Amino acid sequence: MLEVGEDEPAAPRRKKLEVGEDELARYPFLDEAGDYMKDTGFSLEDLAADPAFGRVRDMALARIEAAAEGRVFMKGAPDELPVEIYSFLLAVVMLKISSRRAMYGRFALAEARRAERFLESDLRRDTRASMGDATRGVVARIMHDLFEVDIERDGDDITMPVPSYLLHSTGFHEREWKLVNRRVSGGMVRLTPREAVRLLRSAVASYISSRITSARTPPSVPGLEKYVSRITELAAAFEPAASYTGEYPPCIKHAIGVLEKGENLPHSGRFMLGTYLLNAGKSIEEIAPLFKGAPDYNENTTLYQLRSLKEGAGGSGYSCPSCDKLRTQDLCHETAECAGISHPGQFGRGR
Repeated sequence: MLEVGEDEPAAPRRKKLEVGEDELARYPFLDEAGDYMKDTGFSLEDLAADPAFGRVRDMALARIEAAAEGRVFMKGAPDELPVEIYSFLLAVVMLKISSRRAMYGRFALAEARRAERFLESDLRRDTRASMGDATRGVVARIMHDLFEVDIERDGDDITMPVPSYLLHSTGFHEREWKLVNRRVSGGMVRLTPREAVRLLRSAVASYISSRITSARTPPSVPGLEKYVSRITELAAAFEPAASYTGEYPPCIKHAIGVLEKGENLPHSGRFMLGTYLLNAGKSIEEIAPLFKGAPDYNENTTLYQLRSLKEGAGGSGYSCPSCDKLRTQDLCHETAECAGISHPGQFGRGR
């Protein structure tokens, strides 16, 4: 049987959500999708080799290809709900067998963006009554059970507790996401449905990524060879072509390592890495390949942002943040070799 998310010992599983087939098609990353697969009686071998499941295999690869191209995969015909559920689960297996971690984050982000569209639509449709414990709507249940966020409806808006908002908004640096610029009343932050689900995009992506990482799959499955080979081809475009080590401070080495593993580096971390390398004399062309591992990598956007870092601040270029600033952003990974410095650019001098 296909089992996703049970490769390592884990805490006791949460209480099952009561979700229908249509909801599982919209949110196939839920544990219940794996249970649905088991209940149908089909095996991984069936999905991988049975001619009857050719549509499932093709859709699984289509989901991965969409992620590689930065697109959001959307469903096919209305009568393909089981195919959508199976294709997500099989895509996870294909990715795991490929061992191309550069694709894990991109796939997780693309699927999170896909789920975001459904979450917003379902959240707008949920009524005040469906926010309650007895008849909690699927979005409210997902937010509560997966991310421990309790939401309430207030007119057309959604409210959530301040601590939950602060926890999930740490990666947002735009002014409108600062708590002082939000509408807060009675310890609750008011959001539009779009803002509420956008706030949890990273959490959903992290959850999906963890499902891939922990998926229990065999090292190979007959019938999936050409699909895994295609994933390897796709991943090549996102695997860094250059790797910088040498006398770089640990914060910079850590940031490069995050990207090389195909994981997300926050905006503040990208700013730190770009400004440090530019000030260290690296060219934009040398730096850009490092960002290929980012789940949301886009070559044109990366080059534009690096040029902005180099030419900004009145034409002199931006400076890398100080060590104190990096500590406040959780980007500092200080070691004994950092003793006596107050800026990453000072690392290694005089040794």
